[in-house]
Amino acid sequence: MTTSRRFAQIDVFGAVPYGGNPVAVVLDAEGLSTEQMQRVARWTNLSETTFLLAPSDPQADYRVRIFTPGGELPFAGHPTLGSAHAWLEAGGRPRGELVMQECGAGLIPLRLGDRLAFAAPPRLRTGPLDDDLLACIVDAFGIGRGDVVAHQWVDNGPGWTVIQLASADEVLALEPDLARIPDLMVGAVGAYPPGSPRGFELRSFAPAVGVPEDPVCGSMNASVAQWLVGEGLAPEHYLVSQGGRLGRDGEITIDADPDGTVWVGGATTTCFRGEALL
Repeated sequence: MTTSRRFAQIDVFGAVPYGGNPVAVVLDAEGLSTEQMQRVARWTNLSETTFLLAPSDPQADYRVRIFTPGGELPFAGHPTLGSAHAWLEAGGRPRGELVMQECGAGLIPLRLGDRLAFAAPPRLRTGPLDDDLLACIVDAFGIGRGDVVAHQWVDNGPGWTVIQLASADEVLALEPDLARIPDLMVGAVGAYPPGSPRGFELRSFAPAVGVPEDPVCGSMNASVAQWLVGEGLAPEHYLVSQGGRLGRDGEITIDADPDGTVWVGGATTTCFRGEALL
């Protein structure tokens, strides 16, 4: 039986509307099967499509399931911000000062304000990449080993790895051959010159889940910030630019508290609102 469910498509991290990364949000998703959710995610063909459900954790305000065209994720950043935006706009009211989202990675707090921001979840894997993995990435990116300033596992659920290059321009110039790394989730980050409006340029490639390049990626920015700030490679507050090679203008705010909590924020704008027939 077909039912009508509230639907919204939210632009996340856009410096201007339609400049960021869209996420499709199906509200009132109770009763949908995993197979139905995956079919919808393949059809929307966005980086992620989310489905909002009643929470199972008494501390949570709502529960979200997050799907890429290729499978379900325990956590993702721009869907977290977009889902919270849609939930609030649809009349959701948090139990406390923070919105508490329940997802496969557990509870994710979000701060309210001019821009929503989520607390970066713990990383599941850290440390430098092994030589063979790094060689695969370098080969796929068409660069030399000497071009890599640093490298790290930054996995907070999706399986992210990252390399740091000497400059933002080098990151923007990458022309990766993702057929060489079909099972990886990998990014590249590089700094802008001192005094630039934005501190870093970041690009995220997710062939493992059917997303060649994610326009603006909250989860990777979260774990990369935990690494960079934690190692003293970045200040506690900075801006990231992402999406320029895809015609987007994403802007991500990074703010690290004294206790080490990293908050990842950005603009959220409803661009489409209506009904999904499922």
